[in-house]
Amino acid sequence: MNIYVGNLSFSATASDLEDAFSPYGQVVSASVISDRETGRSRGFGFVEMGNDDEARRAIEELDGSQLGGREMRVNEARPRR
Repeated sequence: MNIYVGNLSFSATASDLEDAFSPYGQVVSASVISDRETGRSRGFGFVEMGNDDEARRAIEELDGSQLGGREMRVNEARPRR
């Protein structure tokens, strides 16, 4: 399952996301999206987890929790249009 993580601190890294989600199960990949021109974080990222049940539990537990001093918004990612 692909998970959207929003309202991230601009200093958050893919490693930070992996560390936050790994207690809930295997993290396949984690990335923080950056601006193409400036290279600065855009304040959101994605985490992919291999097991849907573990991913749902991580979403439930981490939505609204703090990471880097900001309250994360965590939900299942919607497909790109």
